[in-house]
Amino acid sequence: MPKMKTKSGAKKRFHLTASGKVSRGQAGKRHGMIKRSNSQIRKLRGTTLLSEPDAKRVKKYFMPNG
Repeated sequence: MPKMKTKSGAKKRFHLTASGKVSRGQAGKRHGMIKRSNSQIRKLRGTTLLSEPDAKRVKKYFMPNG
């Protein structure tokens, strides 16, 4: 059997934390900043964790090797 490979798109979008949760970048910060409030822009900084059902799917299908 061939090896399971990590999807290239998933490599760029997600990474696993030490406890096995999936971290992702915040959505909604690519363009259109002028129509967002300053508080909204501040809250969208950094990364956040993926929800548990989505994380399970990402780990199983897109990042089988972690």
